[in-house]
Amino acid sequence: MAGAAAAVAKQRAVNEGLGTNENAVKYLNQDFEALRNQCLQAGVLFKDEEFPACPSAVGYQDLGLRSPKTQGIAWKRPPEICANPQFIVGGATRTDIRQGALGDCWLMAAIASLTLDQDILARVVPEDQSFQRKYAGIFHFQFWQYGEWVDVVIDDRLPTKNGDLLFVHSAEGNEFWSALLEKAYAKLNGSYEALTGGSTIEGFEDMTGGISEFYDLKKAPSNLFQILQKALKAESLIGCSIDITNAYETEAVTSQKLVKGHAYSLTGAEETLFFSSINWSCKPLTSQSPPEPGARSFLCCCLPGLDIRRGKASASGGRTGNQDTAPRSVVNFRGRPVQIVRVRNPWGEVEWTGPWSDEAPEWNFVDPKVKQELDQQSNDGEFWMSFADFMKQYSRLEICNLTPDTLTSEERHKWSITLFTGSWRRGTTAGGCQNYPATYWTNPQFKIKLVEADDDHEGGCHEPCCTVLVGLMQKNRRKQKKIGEDMLTIGYALYRLENHTEVHLNRDFFLRNKTVARSDTFINLREVSGRLKLPVGEYLIVPSTFEPFKEGDFCLRVFTEKQAKAIEIGDVVKAKPYEPHESDQIDDKEFKSLFQKLAGQDNEMTATELQTVLNRIVSKRPDIKTEGFTKACCREMISLLDDRGTGTLDVAEFKILWLKIQKYIHIYKKADTDRSGTIDAHEMRTALIDAGFQLNNRVQQIITQRYATDDLQIDFDGFVACMLRLETLFKMFQMMDKEKSGVINLSLPEWMCCTLV
Repeated sequence: MAGAAAAVAKQRAVNEGLGTNENAVKYLNQDFEALRNQCLQAGVLFKDEEFPACPSAVGYQDLGLRSPKTQGIAWKRPPEICANPQFIVGGATRTDIRQGALGDCWLMAAIASLTLDQDILARVVPEDQSFQRKYAGIFHFQFWQYGEWVDVVIDDRLPTKNGDLLFVHSAEGNEFWSALLEKAYAKLNGSYEALTGGSTIEGFEDMTGGISEFYDLKKAPSNLFQILQKALKAESLIGCSIDITNAYETEAVTSQKLVKGHAYSLTGAEETLFFSSINWSCKPLTSQSPPEPGARSFLCCCLPGLDIRRGKASASGGRTGNQDTAPRSVVNFRGRPVQIVRVRNPWGEVEWTGPWSDEAPEWNFVDPKVKQELDQQSNDGEFWMSFADFMKQYSRLEICNLTPDTLTSEERHKWSITLFTGSWRRGTTAGGCQNYPATYWTNPQFKIKLVEADDDHEGGCHEPCCTVLVGLMQKNRRKQKKIGEDMLTIGYALYRLENHTEVHLNRDFFLRNKTVARSDTFINLREVSGRLKLPVGEYLIVPSTFEPFKEGDFCLRVFTEKQAKAIEIGDVVKAKPYEPHESDQIDDKEFKSLFQKLAGQDNEMTATELQTVLNRIVSKRPDIKTEGFTKACCREMISLLDDRGTGTLDVAEFKILWLKIQKYIHIYKKADTDRSGTIDAHEMRTALIDAGFQLNNRVQQIITQRYATDDLQIDFDGFVACMLRLETLFKMFQMMDKEKSGVINLSLPEWMCCTLV
């Protein structure tokens, strides 16, 4: 009950604006300003009890307590590490990040990209933090998490070995913003070790709230270089990586010093020309024509056991991310044009040694001024290479769009964005993919109505099209690594709707209708996303895991170029429970005689007497399985019908109850399609509809938790108890909702009286 109440309170807070960057959620209810002021007034340095400086914060397996890698770790504050610690020196730059002894190159690449846009950086790294002014050993950072911004507080005790920072650090040695940022992200995910392995796009999205796209460079569009230039100009974040073919190639270095399975950032894309004479001039880079959407592909960086269903494959790879605004000019020589890109290794070393590398002879044939701008020739992990070599050497490219439409239109404009949160739960909403038709229809369902075509739609005049970007993201899986949970294998499907109401669609709909679009594969990535072109109309989106009964939480993001209407199907809660009619009446004389025998001389049936009667009846029904009605259940039945407040049933009240139970027997047997004598939890949804109840997914999940067994079966006594409990709750609400507004106000005593019945 406490969990359900917390969920309701959280949703109300979100509706009031909680979770925006300006009003971020206080992670673990820690308020940075209040905690810092307390420490300053007490003259002590902050110690974070929610993420203490102990072995569990470092890791749980490879970096666990008994691991050789963690022996000799000492937690130190920056003033204990160097004489003059600084939070940021001369502005945060991508050269501030040096990867340490942790496999989080994907995160380092994302952080490096973060420094290239000061507006984005200010959202993640709040100002007014230093080791000189108001220093109390406490810092905070903000991250985007599944549709909301959260503010994460940490103390500044950092893991060191032999006096040096163990994980991320700056080149200067006295700058600590990046190390503290890494610690805050580790706290958000449970430990430092939880950050091992991942996709740079994950880091991109958690620091921007942007939406991602993927390119397989073996199937890249012909205008990819122009797409990159435009993405960089729009300050998008870009990552790249080289696939590996087996686990032994992880972080293997090629002959030209590129690291396989490792996350890189792409920070620049320029076009220059060799010169054959000294007749040259500079002019601004001309605008490019709008690139076409590229092919989509999936990559699991540094994640062993990549699981792509419908043809299962496994791999272990690495990802990247970073971008920069390189010089915006083209040098006109009497020579041939060359496209070059700038790439960064977050290690800060191990650089490409091929053409256009730091010491390559190609730089001798470039105008000295341009060369000075582009070629820094320092071993900082950043290097240039020809775009042709880049396409040959690298396998994957990822772009996180801060303005999602940047890659398909010359004009920058914001998309219309809709975000849903939901969950897959055994027995109610974890229906699996279309391979499991018996349960697939129970998955969460969302409807989107596209009413206005794109300005430059690709459809014919009779079928104008709309651009839709769908992103399905599973939540909190990295944090659950510690308990052995891995990424779920997820995907989504879209269906065309005609004349649909807001009722949850049943199994028959999916047997009759084919998908009009879907994710390319079901895959164990944090997010599956895709860009679609759909005709104007209504569509159903069904997010699911590959197999049924896999539990997890998700958020579904839908981006449309024009305004669109989107709702969750079946999110309405209403009821019209069965009430006996004249046609349902039974012989009154015979029934009264029976009641007198059962109730005794006082003609009032107590909970104990009702329990005896009902259990005697159901025990004679071999087609219905039950463990017997409990006294508590019988008291609830009496509470529903006892208008006199006596705690007993008279003959008229018992007659109504008797007819209701007969009706529920009919509904129960109809839902029991396999004639097992019980109903499965997913069959409960149909039974509830037949009984007159329309409930949303959250209420369905609570019913399963309360009334289903461990193997997701609901026997008859549990079914009847559920039906009568629902009827009681609806009737109580309707009586108190005098104005029919859908909202009631109760004092605490009133609330207690209603809920304790």
